[in-house]
Amino acid sequence: MSFLSSLDIGGSALSAQRLRMDIISQNIANQETYNTAVGEDPYCRQLVVFSEKKTFSDVMNSYETDDDSPKYSRGTYYLNHQNKYKYAGVTVAAVIDDDAEFVPVYEPDNPLADEDGYIYKSNVDNTKEQIDLLAAQRSYEANASAISAVKAMLSKAMTLNGRQ
Repeated sequence: MSFLSSLDIGGSALSAQRLRMDIISQNIANQETYNTAVGEDPYCRQLVVFSEKKTFSDVMNSYETDDDSPKYSRGTYYLNHQNKYKYAGVTVAAVIDDDAEFVPVYEPDNPLADEDGYIYKSNVDNTKEQIDLLAAQRSYEANASAISAVKAMLSKAMTLNGRQ
């Protein structure tokens, strides 16, 4: 693996986890919202879907070779091979709505109540959000530590090579 590709992998993971934490914060901020009009839905909990960074076309393009000449990628020599880690990492594939039911609250005097007397509260559960936030935070910290370790290894390699 190209040594610096690990920085790309960790950096993409940091970006993805940061977006996940932003979405979780948005969910927590809107957990007490109700439907704003009769027949409309309240705020719906959102979830982040991660995906591997490379796409099918990226993989197929990595096998294309015009000739038998050596390939160079980020200073690393590859004889008849592409850097298979070029597209490594994580990306956010989608931000989707949770399919959990909205919470009905019986308030027949409320003008937003339906014909049965219910208004509907957001489907955000604070406990789930706090657990997801903790998991995203731990993942973010782990990736930050991995990047720090790669930077320390790079610094040590440069010291041993006499460049620093």
